Amino acid sequence: MTAQTLPALLMAWELMGAASYALIGFHWQDNYRASSGLVAFLTTRTGDLGMYLAAGATLAGGAGALQLGSMPALPAGWRDAATAGIVLAALGKSAQLPFSFWLSRAMAGPSPVSALLHSATMVAAGAYLLLRLHPLLAATDWAGPVVAWVGALTAVALGAVAVCQRDLKQLLAASTCAQVGLMVLAAGAGGVAAGSGHLVAHAVTKSLLFLCAGAWLTALGTKDLTGLRGSARTYPVVGLCFTAGALSLAGVPPFALWPSKDAVLAAARESSTALYLVGYVAAVLGAVYAGRALVLVWSSRAGDTESRWDREEPGTRRVRITQRLALVVLAAAALAGGSAMVPAVRDRFAAVVAPEGSPVIPVWELSVSGGISVLMVAAVALLLRRRGDLPAPAFLADWLGLERGLQRFVISPVFAVARGLARFDDRVLAQAVHACATATISDRANARSPRRVDGRERLFTGSPVVHGIWADGPGGRKPA
Repeated sequence: MTAQTLPALLMAWELMGAASYALIGFHWQDNYRASSGLVAFLTTRTGDLGMYLAAGATLAGGAGALQLGSMPALPAGWRDAATAGIVLAALGKSAQLPFSFWLSRAMAGPSPVSALLHSATMVAAGAYLLLRLHPLLAATDWAGPVVAWVGALTAVALGAVAVCQRDLKQLLAASTCAQVGLMVLAAGAGGVAAGSGHLVAHAVTKSLLFLCAGAWLTALGTKDLTGLRGSARTYPVVGLCFTAGALSLAGVPPFALWPSKDAVLAAARESSTALYLVGYVAAVLGAVYAGRALVLVWSSRAGDTESRWDREEPGTRRVRITQRLALVVLAAAALAGGSAMVPAVRDRFAAVVAPEGSPVIPVWELSVSGGISVLMVAAVALLLRRRGDLPAPAFLADWLGLERGLQRFVISPVFAVARGLARFDDRVLAQAVHACATATISDRANARSPRRVDGRERLFTGSPVVHGIWADGPGGRKPA
C-alpha cells in the first residue's frame, strides 16, 4: 500500500487477492475449503472491478501518469467515477456490506492465515485505502457520507452477527467486519488519524485472538464455543492471552482498542450526531460479543463439551511453547496499545499519519466509555451464568443471509445466462465453425490428392513446384 500510482496499486491489489484465494483454499483436497477460497476470490474480484473503473476514469480525466495524489484534481465527472470505483474496491476488499459474507467463508483457511490476512492485511487494506485517499473522498459531495454510513451500518449489523455465532472463528470474522466498519466510518468522517490508530490496534488484537483460536483448534480439534468451554482453564497461558485480546476487543481499559475506538467516535461526532450514536451502538455490541466469548472459554465444561472435540481435526491435547511465546508477545502489545490515551503518544502518532491532527478526547469521556465496556462485559457474564448462552436468531447466525441472497439474485441469474450462452455456442456457433472447418478440410483434401505426372504420382498443390521429398513404396515412388 505504498504505491504512488494506480497501476502499481492495481497490480499489488490483484496479487493480494490471488494470495488470499490460495491461502484460504490451502487444504485444496477438501471441497468445501477449496470452494470457500473461490467464493472469497470471486466476491472480492467483483469489488475489484471498481479499481479498473477508477483507473479508466483517471486516465480519461487526464490525471498525469495516474498519480494517486492527483486524483482529487480530476474534472468533476471523472472524479466522481474514479471515487466510486475506489469506494467499491475498498468496500469489497474490507468485507463491508453487502460483501461481508465472503469473510465467513474465508474462515475455512488455516488459523495463521486468518491472523495474517483477516486481521492485519487484506481485510484492512480497503479501510487503509480509504484513509489514505481521504482527500479524494473530501473532493466530492457524496463520497464521505456514503463511506461513513456504510461503515457505521456494517459495524452494527455485523456486530449483531458476531453476538450470535456459535463458532469462535466465525465470531472473530464477524467482529472483524464490524471493527473495520469503524475504520471505514472514520475515513468517511475525516478522522484519518483515528481510523489509522484503530487499524493498528485492531491488527494486534485480532491477530492475538485468531492465534488463540488456532492454538485451541490444534489442541482440542474444535472451534465450537460449546466445545471450548473450560479451555482457558485447561490451557491457562492461552486463556490469559485470549483474555487480554477479548478485553481489548471489548474496549476495556487499559487495552489497545479502548482509546482508538473513542477516537473514531470523536471523529464521527464532529461529522454527525446520528453517525456518532450508531457508532456507539457498534462499540457497545463489541463489548457484548467479546464478553460472551471470554466468559464461555472460562466457564465450566457443559455435558456435551468433550463430545465436540476432534470434529474439525484430531486434537493434540497440547499447546507448544512456540505458540505460547507468540501469544504472550501479542498480548503485551495489546496492553501497550492502551498508551495511545496519553496525549503525547496520541499527538505524535497523529503527526505522522495525519498532519491535520485528531480530535482531543477528554479524560472523562474515555473513563465513561471504558466504564460502559466493563459494565457490558459484566452484564453478559451474569446473563450467561443464568441462561447458559445468548439466543441466536437464525437470520443473524446465517450472516444476514447475504450469501444466499447473492446466490439467488446474482449467481443463479448469471449462471442461467451462462448456460443459455453455452447452449447457443454449442448449437449455433460451434456447428457453424464445424461446418466451415469440414468444408475447408474437404477442399484441402481434394487439392492435395495425388495426381500422375510423367508416370509419377505427385502431390498436387496448385503450383508447378512441389516439395521434392519422395519415398519409395509399393507401386513406385510416392510423396513422403
